[in-house]
Amino acid sequence: MEKQLNVNYLGLNLKNPVIVSSSGLTASLERIKALEAAGASAVVLKSLFEEQIMHESAAINYCDYPEANDYLAEYTRQHRLEQHVQLIADTKKACLIPVIASICCVTRGEWVGFAKRLEEAGADALELNIFLLPTDKRPSGEELENRYLAIVAEVVESVSIPVTVKLGRQFTNLLNITAGIAFRGAKGVVMFNRFYEPDIDINAMKLVSSSVYSSPGELRSVLRWVALASAQDIGIDFAASTGIHDGEAVVKALLAGASAVEICSTIYEHGNGIVQKMLADVEAWMETYGYPRLSDAIGVLNYKNIDNPVTYERSQFMKYFVQHA
Repeated sequence: MEKQLNVNYLGLNLKNPVIVSSSGLTASLERIKALEAAGASAVVLKSLFEEQIMHESAAINYCDYPEANDYLAEYTRQHRLEQHVQLIADTKKACLIPVIASICCVTRGEWVGFAKRLEEAGADALELNIFLLPTDKRPSGEELENRYLAIVAEVVESVSIPVTVKLGRQFTNLLNITAGIAFRGAKGVVMFNRFYEPDIDINAMKLVSSSVYSSPGELRSVLRWVALASAQDIGIDFAASTGIHDGEAVVKALLAGASAVEICSTIYEHGNGIVQKMLADVEAWMETYGYPRLSDAIGVLNYKNIDNPVTYERSQFMKYFVQHA
């Protein structure tokens, strides 16, 4: 019997759970078409970065006339936005898989304007990349989290397409912020985002970028939080991102409670062919363990569905080493 790999994520019927995440891989129509041919079920377009647009606009100072400089800065901003809008429109014409737009903003006002334009261009869903780096000691954790929730509420209210939020791990209570995101109308949460992290070159005495690729070992934290969050029954979908490098990781993520996975690093390392390899491994697992429909495996081993849910809790780390002293 042919295995059914289709899953539902954000109300989108995906032919399988493997989504290519926002990156240079999804920055051009040619690359997106190649990913669709390789078996990807959807793509998250390379993020529209408000910071980058603002930086480019602010750098414009061509003449001594402020009005002219303002005009050129606004032109640059609109040009970058329209390039992104055009990529969505072109991809929708050329591809059958869903297109998830992605925006990464730092101010509340721009999220809404960008979101509306991306919806108008034909995006099937919208992924918000929110990361408010606390560089000031005065705002409390609650204040910062309320800013996240205000952004989500504003964007959800402004568009009719499903919205998902790609989070980092830096929250005091990830379950609370996830529930808050769901309460404000978002349809999904992606765990977790990978942000730029600095490193120090001690010979050149300067800041450099750390490795941008994920490693398979990073999956462990993702599994824990997907398993805990998906057990809360808050009515949203979860996607696992970071550490998804093979078919086994896909299966683990779904068993933990994810409806889909987002991959990137493994494609950079192994090429587009890794998608079919992952799907073949998933099908082999389904055959071995009697799952004709992959969707039936979602959440089977999440926090509420296992006999000993304490195994997802941090105390087990200490108990493990006590037992193996």
